[in-house]
Amino acid sequence: MTGTEDLRLIGITKRFGALVANAAIDLTIRPGEIHCLLGENGAGKSTLMNVLYGLLQPDEGEIRIGDTPLHVANPKQAMAAGIGMVHQHFMLVDVFTVAENIALGREQGSLGMLDRGAARDLVRDLAQRYRFDVEPDALVEELPVGVQQRVEILKALANDASYLIFDEPTAVLTPQEIDELMGVMQSLRDEGRAIVFITHKLREVRAIADRITVIRRGAVVGEAEPTATEAELAQLMVGRAVQLTVDKPPATTGDKRLVIEDLRVHSPAGAVVVDDLSVDVAGGEILCIAGVQGNGQTELAEALLGIIPVSGGRITLDGKDVTRYSPKQTLDAGVGFIPEDRKHDGFVSTFSVAENLVLNTFDEKPYAKGLSLDLPRIRRHATEKVKEFDIRTQSIEMPVGMLSGGNQQKVVLARELSRPLSLLVASQPTRGVDVGAIEFLHERIVAERDRGTAVVIVSTELDEVAALADRIAVMYRGRIVGIVPPDTSRDALGLMMAGVPADEALAQAPGAPHNPEELR
Repeated sequence: MTGTEDLRLIGITKRFGALVANAAIDLTIRPGEIHCLLGENGAGKSTLMNVLYGLLQPDEGEIRIGDTPLHVANPKQAMAAGIGMVHQHFMLVDVFTVAENIALGREQGSLGMLDRGAARDLVRDLAQRYRFDVEPDALVEELPVGVQQRVEILKALANDASYLIFDEPTAVLTPQEIDELMGVMQSLRDEGRAIVFITHKLREVRAIADRITVIRRGAVVGEAEPTATEAELAQLMVGRAVQLTVDKPPATTGDKRLVIEDLRVHSPAGAVVVDDLSVDVAGGEILCIAGVQGNGQTELAEALLGIIPVSGGRITLDGKDVTRYSPKQTLDAGVGFIPEDRKHDGFVSTFSVAENLVLNTFDEKPYAKGLSLDLPRIRRHATEKVKEFDIRTQSIEMPVGMLSGGNQQKVVLARELSRPLSLLVASQPTRGVDVGAIEFLHERIVAERDRGTAVVIVSTELDEVAALADRIAVMYRGRIVGIVPPDTSRDALGLMMAGVPADEALAQAPGAPHNPEELR
């Protein structure tokens, strides 16, 4: 049973202290339509949908189905009203089966006990109807990420949701799984359900949207047609024209600077997360490590920095064995590091811009005089870097935690590129960064390559990988399944991300484009 009335958000405002996450937003969600909510990370998209789903309460405004006011105090009330949400971070109990997860909170047996037979039947019926290959008795923790997402979708459909919210659903999927997901969304739309698709990926919006609303800094800044170009959508998102392509001349490579041989890393629980991995990177080259999140890329980057211990193998940098170096020794050896989670590992949020720009060199000349800091020199350095890296801040004394995500990342990049490097390791360098800042960050990374630095980029964004890479190494379950050129097709890369060896993936994806522009 699907809804036939519009779902309307009227004047929704949500504040977190002084931060206005949503500012008087009006939005109409119509049955039989895929409505894309487009905006950069932090624009307020997910906050708005969390209000609709009852996870947050608005400070102002109302929700209506047709002309009837709807009060949603919690997700249970949202589900009762026909609203379902597929979360970016799955809301599944890993040790439960598929059937148990789908029945959770809606037990049908006597005395509130779970009727496992009915739960299994429900899963089979839904899986058959939507052509999902999902086994009711499979444990969620043993399922691939793409199948776990199908379970999330089945949970929403089990409640007969008429209005379905997909919150950044493609973040952990291969290209093939993204295509399958879009097919499911289109089928649901054709049944008459209303689909809200939250994303910051321009390609996906243009592929599937019936209607596009763009949110910037918590406010609706306009609507766009699905025929709009990526450049037009980017301009709406950022507020100015943006260069979406990377102007990157061919690499001029030198000697091998980073050599990794048979590297093995264990997780704290004892599992092998990097498995006998070997690769090398030359000076003047960008090697991009691609793959679905959770296949050992994070641990590889942290092992290169000495943040986590190495169980076996060898890392050499410019001929020197750095396998057992501490993070401080690694940095002193000429390694720059842009961490995956900048807020946790990249800066101290309460420290000023000036202080963060010398976090790894404050105890050395020219910033230290014996046991004292040379504060005038640190301030001059900060003033220079703020200008050079276009860091938008009211003052070099402003705490970095008060800057936007893009400017925080510029602080991290400026600090790491302010000294001579042999190797730059950048993990998810543009995550949570607006399109305009991405343009700048990419330019600086390429410029560092052209200075002869070996560059390793870890990224789950295939567009970014294709734009920056001189070579692409695809990781799956801790191993490199193949190293391919940057003009390798998305289909082939997607197969490799699912564990198919490079030669087989290339053979199964004929007609692979050999022009990077075709990958955009």
